[in-house]
Amino acid sequence: MTDLPTLAADAKAWPFEQARLVKKRIETRGMTGDAVIFETGYGPSGLPHIGTFGEVARTSMVRHAFRILTGDAIPTRLICFSDDMDGMRKIPSNLPQQEMLQSYLHKPLTDVPDPFGTHEGFAQHNNARLRGFLDSFGFDYEFMSATERYRSGAFDTMLLRALEKFDAIMDVMLPTLGAERQATYSPFLPISPTTGRVLYVPMKKIDASKGEITFEDEDGTDVTVPVTGGNTKLQWKPDFGMRWAALGVDFEMFGKDHQSNAPIYSKICRILGVEPPVQFVYELFLDDKGEKISKSKGNGLSVEEWLRYAPHESLALYMFAKPKTAKRLHFDVIPKAVDEYRQHLEAFPGQDDAKKLENPVWHIHDGHPPAAGAPISFSLLLNLVSAANASGKDELWGFISRYAPQATPQTEPFLDRLAGYALAYYEDFVKPSKSYRAPTDLERAAMQDLVTRLKTLDPAETDAELIQNEVYPAGKDSGIENLRDWFKALYEVLLGQSQGPRFGGFAAIYGLPRTIDLIERALAGEDLSEG
Repeated sequence: MTDLPTLAADAKAWPFEQARLVKKRIETRGMTGDAVIFETGYGPSGLPHIGTFGEVARTSMVRHAFRILTGDAIPTRLICFSDDMDGMRKIPSNLPQQEMLQSYLHKPLTDVPDPFGTHEGFAQHNNARLRGFLDSFGFDYEFMSATERYRSGAFDTMLLRALEKFDAIMDVMLPTLGAERQATYSPFLPISPTTGRVLYVPMKKIDASKGEITFEDEDGTDVTVPVTGGNTKLQWKPDFGMRWAALGVDFEMFGKDHQSNAPIYSKICRILGVEPPVQFVYELFLDDKGEKISKSKGNGLSVEEWLRYAPHESLALYMFAKPKTAKRLHFDVIPKAVDEYRQHLEAFPGQDDAKKLENPVWHIHDGHPPAAGAPISFSLLLNLVSAANASGKDELWGFISRYAPQATPQTEPFLDRLAGYALAYYEDFVKPSKSYRAPTDLERAAMQDLVTRLKTLDPAETDAELIQNEVYPAGKDSGIENLRDWFKALYEVLLGQSQGPRFGGFAAIYGLPRTIDLIERALAGEDLSEG
């Protein structure tokens, strides 16, 4: 591609829209540091999940779009920030050593022992899982710990400024709270010097000139501590705005559940003397019943579950598409996501440069998508597994190599991965729900006609379009008015499911003799579920 910045200036894909907002922010207000900062946040009380992947993947897409828009002339950084100084408010039920953990309630997550015994603390364990998780996808990021930032003094300047602006921050926060909480609220949460716990207590005195606060400790004594050096942390809403100011964040995206609080984060950032970043709010995922996905409920899909049945590129595509639209995230969406990814790959080489920048695979692969490979869809592989009762990839490759002789597992590693995913998905989701039926009289006549037509073709024929051209008239000439009903009948009778890929493509890869035999066995009333 030539003159990418010019193309990027008009590109309609949402990462470019956000990148232009970041560029405008930099041009208007200047950079607060030596690089443009893109940030994502992470709560280390649990393991990384599908939302974590989505946030980092989408932010990476915006970062890459910004680099293209600016000709890569401005340094950028992606910070993945762990809020690991938060107190442990409750003990997740899935953790071992529940009794031991009870004594660490309300202590910073980094001070809670690791119940798994692999790291210094619970947060350190989950932070390591986060880094391993992100590294497995090849994300380019910098990990940052809230505990390290607070205790090293990196946040001291902003904490002192927050103390100076204590009343202004309270003016922002108090109207958002109920009367009972207003009476005890403080944006600063001291760490008890006697128990080490994060305390939600009112301030008895603040001294901005000394950078100190006074509060009643858990033993009833008044204690004065500096707000710096890890002796305190901020409540989560003020902390959000302070972090933006301290790190000079230029872009952050978050879920719709943060939307009502975003103005509060922004006001506090401004109070601390820094213009808040460009913010992008994405919609939350829903389960198959249309309910919001919740880690505690366990509804919806995990990353691990998606990756058991499909490549991570398909998950990245799912994250790219319409991020401001609520989408259902359940097992049924996986095959469609895989095939849409392949379709975008196949379209990419034939598109002009402007269209390529709109293609999701350009964003998924940082502008360098791979070749699509053999034109075999995931849904076609699923139907092939179904028809052949295949139990392994070698069996599938026996069909694939006949249809695409040049393809091998070595030359088509992505297709080889898809074959494995198809076997797993079929076994867990398709096979248990298969339901064969007998054809109606009208369908039987159409299928008999189709057999006659297919027998006139070369048995070695692999031209999917040529075969498809025989399928259409077989249904139409037999009196089936709606051809969708004809194809639905073929799949329900022959494969025990109501939908599938183009039948011509299926017959081409399965082989005409096998396809004819399959139809004749169905017409003879054989039990096709037995293979």
